[in-house]
Amino acid sequence: MKRILSMALSVVMVLSMLIAFSACGSDSDWAKIEKDGYFTCGITVYAPMNYFDDDGNLVGFDTEFAKAVAKELGVEAKFQVIEWPNKYLELESGAIDLIWNGFTYGLESDGVSRTEYVDFTRSYLENKQCLVTKADKVDELNDIEKLKGLKAVVEGGSSGQGVANELTGSEDNVTTFASQAAALMELMAGNADFAVIDYQMANAMVGQGDYADLAINSAYEPESEVYAIGCRKGSDLTEKVNEAIDKLYANGTLEEIAAKYNLTGSLIPADENK
Repeated sequence: MKRILSMALSVVMVLSMLIAFSACGSDSDWAKIEKDGYFTCGITVYAPMNYFDDDGNLVGFDTEFAKAVAKELGVEAKFQVIEWPNKYLELESGAIDLIWNGFTYGLESDGVSRTEYVDFTRSYLENKQCLVTKADKVDELNDIEKLKGLKAVVEGGSSGQGVANELTGSEDNVTTFASQAAALMELMAGNADFAVIDYQMANAMVGQGDYADLAINSAYEPESEVYAIGCRKGSDLTEKVNEAIDKLYANGTLEEIAAKYNLTGSLIPADENK
């Protein structure tokens, strides 16, 4: 059933792309953005990338990064909260201009490279997938073989979905949610044995606040990933954003933003982000 749904989604995406291209005519993405005076970033809400502070203001590394890029380009950055499984449909429909929310340069849960769906900008932060369990289950679930057959929760369409499929031994044991935060809340409620989420989120949120009873479990040692920004295939916006990123590296702005959110150690050096 999941494979059928995946095929159906692919068909819808292709149709959406054709509609989007027909609607755009000869206008480029950048020409439209320059005319409108803003670009729209598709996000989900989680620290430290995009989240709301105590005053209800949207903050975070990616939030400030996007605003800095927009300033360099002479436009404004706007943000649209999306359901992550629908990110490509949102992009191709024109509802958003960029997928900019801890978006890893890698594979979808079905093994298809994300480069098939988007053009990526320069990479900028290192990441990895992270196993999260209840804190009182860390000693019990201390080996990945013990995860076989258990119930996992993930954000749908995330890199973590493929990892969870492998760890549990079957995609039937994995339940997807619209966001990583929703997956963690399901774990907190006791409706799953573990979650697989981005390390950057786990490091910022797990073990405190609403997630005080959760812990990062070292039974799974993931491979490194990198974050980049997703643009429409063939979009001239990719080059524009890359030019702005280069300037933000050169003038130290990106390092300042990383330091503010305790991400200095994860920031990819300027000479390695090409």
